[in-house]
Amino acid sequence: MSKGEETRAAVLDQAVDVARRVGLSGLTIGSLAEQAALSKSGLFGHFRSKEALQLQVLEHARAGFEEAVARPALRAPRGEPRLRELFDRWLNWDALPGGCPFVAAATEFDDRPGAVRDRLVRDERDMFETIGTVFRSGIAEGQFRGDADPDQFAQDFYGVILARHHTMRLLGDERADSRARRAFEALLAAARTTPSD
Repeated sequence: MSKGEETRAAVLDQAVDVARRVGLSGLTIGSLAEQAALSKSGLFGHFRSKEALQLQVLEHARAGFEEAVARPALRAPRGEPRLRELFDRWLNWDALPGGCPFVAAATEFDDRPGAVRDRLVRDERDMFETIGTVFRSGIAEGQFRGDADPDQFAQDFYGVILARHHTMRLLGDERADSRARRAFEALLAAARTTPSD
């Protein structure tokens, strides 16, 4: 990496941390320049606009998520072990100070059209697809019912992540983790067995 690339990566690391705490809307080139001890004009040279900064922060956060959560989980054995690894790593990702930057950004931009929302939609769809693909591998391995719906499982999985996020962060409930794990176990149990009529 060149010195400029190193500086840019360090600034983006800091920007993701800020976005975790104050959201993308609260992130400005001026405030980031101050925190990074760089000139505003120098930082503007890297990003050009607030929207460009927001988009690059999302891209950098996605790379961090892939490195910390998705790729290591995909190295676990297929099916249930891989789902468990994905779930555990995702909880750890969301437990970082400020929580998951995608949750904060989705709340901010869910009804605001534009490039940032479009990027978030693409990233969220990719996250759902990752969960669904991991679940499908469990069906292929014979670990889950053949008639189980991977898309429904992905939504339920992510729903547990979101519920834990809000219960832990907003409500300060110390039981958020244990409840999330019970909900996840219930999802796995329902996928493994055929419900009785």
